[in-house]
Amino acid sequence: MNPPPRPAALRVAERLLPKLWSAGVLPPPDLDENRLFRQARRAAKLDDFGPDDGWRDNLSVLLGALRDAPMNAIGRTIAHGSILKVLTDRLRAEALFAAHPDIRARPLAPPLVICGQMRSGTTRLQRLLACDDRFAHLRLYETLSPVPPLRAGRDPRIRWAGFGVRFLNWANPGNAAAHPTGPMEPDEETGLLEHSFWGAQIEAQRRIPAFARHCETADALPAYRRFADLLRLSGWFRRDDPKLPWLLKSPQYLQDLPALSEVFPSVRFIFVTREADALVASGCSLVWNQMVVQSDAVDAVWIGREWLHKTALRQARAEGFRATLPDARAFALDFADMEQDWRESIRRLYDWLDLPLGAGLTGRMDAYMARERRHIGHRYELADFGLTREAVTSALAASSPAYRPSSTAADAAATVS
Repeated sequence: MNPPPRPAALRVAERLLPKLWSAGVLPPPDLDENRLFRQARRAAKLDDFGPDDGWRDNLSVLLGALRDAPMNAIGRTIAHGSILKVLTDRLRAEALFAAHPDIRARPLAPPLVICGQMRSGTTRLQRLLACDDRFAHLRLYETLSPVPPLRAGRDPRIRWAGFGVRFLNWANPGNAAAHPTGPMEPDEETGLLEHSFWGAQIEAQRRIPAFARHCETADALPAYRRFADLLRLSGWFRRDDPKLPWLLKSPQYLQDLPALSEVFPSVRFIFVTREADALVASGCSLVWNQMVVQSDAVDAVWIGREWLHKTALRQARAEGFRATLPDARAFALDFADMEQDWRESIRRLYDWLDLPLGAGLTGRMDAYMARERRHIGHRYELADFGLTREAVTSALAASSPAYRPSSTAADAAATVS
């Protein structure tokens, strides 16, 4: 079995985009750094991008990697648009911070952070906990566009997020099967890290290994300081109670735990685990479904090598960091336990949080789980990406002396999840 062929809708979009550029309907994608800065200033009618705490170096590395990336017309358009949007949003964020100094002075309660590899069940857990109004969380439109409008009026972010989801699901229906979402769904905070041109959301869309290695070795602390300011901005705009702890979730956190912990002292972590074969195969499939939209030359075997490396790196870093935490700040939850009895897993978690589970909350969680199986059509297997169970075991064991392979035979063949 191989990954499915590229959807026909992509070929339609690729033929249409050059015509839109020629007609002046859309600007041709231009990844020149100086011109991107000029375009952002014109679009925002502002000039202050804020201090350079390393984000400009991150952007330069990203642009260099994109020049070597095999991208099609859609990929170049998305890359240009996403970078221009971040630069424009940085200008708008600095204007808001200058006009309202109380935003950056806003306190942040210690958050509850869900830490797990891609495809370990973190989205399900986040959306279950988001049913609890004792936590604050971001919705998809807020993480895609973390800077609210500068002036009062209709917030365009929901409409644009809906358009983006519909386009990606049209371009490749496999995205909807792998990660069903919508503008109002709770979702991970990758957009807040993207403001510093940081993190795996950028890597997962394109073949840019030079940028990936940069984010594995550069200082993550500035990106998380900006992240915290953007959380303050969201809470300020929404008029949230600052005593509400944020519910945070992203696989990227496993890679950056010391920086995250320094910016958010007393943070509590939920470490989510899953059987390694399923984890890696499903993660590779998710990456493939994103990359295939933006490139005509997606190498499934390269994805297998790259994301097995990423999985091993994150596991090693997370295990080393977790060993430093007291039990009061770390809770373990396994994908298989959630599959077998999610209610019991949630009960144990709430006992650890020392929070009551009322009938209203459990009812909302039941309603979410009733529709949670929307991704049932997501199929994958290790062989699709040139991997074997032995290769996964070897890579993870080499990165972590504490690693023990699963005793189950799960995912020796095709898997649905």
